[in-house]
Amino acid sequence: MQSVKYYLSEHPSIVNFRWSNTQTFGSTWSFLFSSISVYVLAATTLHSFLSHILPKRRGVPLGPIPAIHSICISLISAVIFIGILLSSVADIHDTRWFWRRTKTITTPFQWFLCFPLGTRASGRVFFWSYIFYLSRFLHLLRTFFIILRRRKLTFFHLFNQSILLFMSFLWLEFCQSFQVLAILLSTLLYSVVYGYRFWTEIGLPTACFSFVVNCQVVLLGCNLVCHFGVLFLHFVKGGCNGMGAWGFNSVLNAVILCLFLDFYFKKHLKKGKVGNNSGHAGGSSSARYRRRSVSELKGE
Repeated sequence: MQSVKYYLSEHPSIVNFRWSNTQTFGSTWSFLFSSISVYVLAATTLHSFLSHILPKRRGVPLGPIPAIHSICISLISAVIFIGILLSSVADIHDTRWFWRRTKTITTPFQWFLCFPLGTRASGRVFFWSYIFYLSRFLHLLRTFFIILRRRKLTFFHLFNQSILLFMSFLWLEFCQSFQVLAILLSTLLYSVVYGYRFWTEIGLPTACFSFVVNCQVVLLGCNLVCHFGVLFLHFVKGGCNGMGAWGFNSVLNAVILCLFLDFYFKKHLKKGKVGNNSGHAGGSSSARYRRRSVSELKGE
């Protein structure tokens, strides 16, 4: 445990990390916008290309690649979760004196929601925030797997992936409050969801409900509650760091939430109608539901 603690929270490269636009890879606005533009252009081009050369609904077999991708993201997310949790404990221990001086926060939970004014993007938790930002590029690969296997590309998927990458950059650039708790929640979810996707990719049984979608609903709900907590602390405790970026982040989160809820309710209303029309089918209905669950999992 001491070795794990050292390599995940006390290593000099972690303790001495500093977000710098001149020294840190991927830390410039030009890099961010170029990456998002290349991602959107490559995804739309591939989708259009396959639509012209392959018969409708025919996918490209990818073998074990999606399973390998899923287990890699699951493990990376678990490492980030443990790393930022250990780093948070260490930073809370080391910065309590600063809390007493600023008088803006008094408990560790308040620190998770609200960084004191004057916080800079350096040290342990920002190192793991940077690793989380880099890991978002691995998530983009799933878009191309969906296009190749399912011949499916939606505006919501492109928008969601691009905005999540953009928001993780804002966290670092403006030392935004709430990012530590957001990363803890997100990486916990990703480690479970991508572990489940690996489970199904290798042919093991699926859940009897839309596991991935329901996990996303839980994450969005937790984020919504925490955003109200940040706003409350900002006005009651005299200010939180990075609130301009937090406001912009909140607007983007609200847009994602609206798009997701629209998708979620349409999907379940459609599923309910299909279930009513096929209720007489008996045992064959459950078999079709299981096949549809696998299909949805691969397309999400």
